Amino acid sequence: MNRETQNKIQRFRKRKRAWYSFVVLCVLFLLSLTSPWLVNDKPLILEFENRIYFPVFFHYSESDFGGKYPTEPDYKIFIEREKENGKSVRALMPPVPHDPLKADLSSEEGAPPFAPSAKHLLGTDENGRDVLSRLIHGFRICMSFSLLLTVLGTFLGILIGGIQGYLGRTWDLAFQRGIEIWSSLPFLYVVILLGSIYGRSFILLILIMAAFNWISLSYYMRAEFFKLKSLAYVKAAKIQGLSSRHIFFREILPNAMSPVVTLFPFTLIGSIGSLTSLDFLGFGLNPPTPSWGELLSQGLNNLHAPWISVSTVIALFLTLLLATFVGEGIRDAMDPKSGGRYE
Repeated sequence: MNRETQNKIQRFRKRKRAWYSFVVLCVLFLLSLTSPWLVNDKPLILEFENRIYFPVFFHYSESDFGGKYPTEPDYKIFIEREKENGKSVRALMPPVPHDPLKADLSSEEGAPPFAPSAKHLLGTDENGRDVLSRLIHGFRICMSFSLLLTVLGTFLGILIGGIQGYLGRTWDLAFQRGIEIWSSLPFLYVVILLGSIYGRSFILLILIMAAFNWISLSYYMRAEFFKLKSLAYVKAAKIQGLSSRHIFFREILPNAMSPVVTLFPFTLIGSIGSLTSLDFLGFGLNPPTPSWGELLSQGLNNLHAPWISVSTVIALFLTLLLATFVGEGIRDAMDPKSGGRYE
């Protein structure tokens, strides 16, 4: 790591709001990756008849506990039933003991959505599923989707924009006309068309959105490569007979990464908003996948249950706010006028 990069990192860390936002966002995302185990209705540890089981990590059938059926039991019902039968059973449940895909219709009278209670801290949705568990799983899916989309779109933007700027002339003109045609395609119609043909899935949605997500970054990379290839050190590399691949990847690209680093958080914000919007409109991930957009849609359809929309809006607002603070901090850290100097 050269001195210039170290100076940029130090400038970023000096911006406390951006640095703390980055730490909080990373910690929340890492914790959300544990949600399949810590936000679930399966016990972390189950002691039954003096034997230890780990249902959250391993699959057990009801016959493993002396039952009749080879299918996995509903552990909450199983534990209550065995206690009533006088069996020795103890369980350590996850911090949020609710499956985001399973409805709980037994604890309240009437029809869902049920209001917040001691059992469901943020209430349930219109199908009786716990809102908190769906928010946590939705955060994991949303952040994973947005990170993958941003990385893929950034890669395409660097590659295509760099080729344009490095080759120039006829190649640049041809690429620009192609990008103009491609960017004029109606994105939403493309999503609807391909989704109706191939079905909506996590991977397909990433590929479709990445096909459009790289365009804005390619303009910045094209300009950076145009500027850098005319500098003296690049001309000297060409005179020395270095290959175009070496010049592209080793001489120009490392010095053209400022727009990439600066725009990455804001591209991530756009990806979160895009997925939420598509899910809200019903063209995103397949139900019953936990999704913030789907919760917002439920909130709109159930205005008498404000806990659905309010909790989702707060979670979305805080996530976008933290990402914005990180983006501002990175933008200021990349600014040579903010302290230090380029050498």
